[in-house]
Formats: sequence, structure tokens, C-alpha cells
Amino acid sequence: MRSLGLDIGDRRIGVALSDPLGILASPLLVFEHQNDAADIETILQLVSNNQVDTIIVGLPQSMDGTIGPQAEKVKAFTDKLRLQSPVPVEFRDERLTTVAAKHLMGEAGTKKPARGKKIEYDAAAAAIILQSYLNEARPLEYPPEETA
Repeated sequence: MRSLGLDIGDRRIGVALSDPLGILASPLLVFEHQNDAADIETILQLVSNNQVDTIIVGLPQSMDGTIGPQAEKVKAFTDKLRLQSPVPVEFRDERLTTVAAKHLMGEAGTKKPARGKKIEYDAAAAAIILQSYLNEARPLEYPPEETA
């Protein structure tokens, strides 16, 4: 039940992977955008190598929920990915995930990357997108209450 999370940007694609039980998302890698065909090939190779059964793509909506130019680019790329993917591809709202990734990395003591080396944020943002999906797919289970 592994899932792959994607944070698709103009220059880079951040990738996250869930654990085999589908509970925890972790940053995996970031790769530089080449062209749609090469990027899709890279993603499908990750799907195959990691026994992924779902791809979750962050959709960068505007704060008011509308679809802007960047979201249109992501949707167009995702449409191409869906045509070739052996597994389902779903969208998740990614508003503020990069901000959250920067915040979490700061709390974790991760040093600020050098200028132009912000790739860690892309993978962390992909993990936040994927974790949101995993949390919805698998709600927290609480132990049953003990009766006296």
C-alpha cells in the first residue's frame, strides 16, 4: 500500500514515499525537470522500483481555491502521467506546503540551504502533500475505552 507524493514545479519535482503500511510519508528525492516524457519516465520508474499503488500530486491552487496558471501546468502534466501510469493518480491541495516544509525543517534544526539549493524543501513539501493524503485515507485509531 505504498504511495508516491509529487510536488511539481517549473524547475524541480519533489518526491516523497510512504512506508509499506501507508502510515508515514518521508521525503525521497528531488529531480530537475527535463521534459514531460523524461519526467514521466522517472516517476514511473520510481513507481515500479518501490511497488507504489497510488500517486498523489499536489495541486497549487490559489488561496481562494481557484485554479491559476501554475495549477493548469500541473494538471496538464498530470493528464499525461495518468495516460501512462499503471496506478491511480490523484490530486491533493498543496496550498502553503512549501511554507510548512520550511517551517518544519527549521524546527527540526535543518540548516537553511544555500541560495539556489532549496531542493530539500521540494521533497519535504511532497512529503507534506502525501502525509495529508495518508491521514485522510487512514484515520487515527484510538484504543477502545476500558470499562470498569
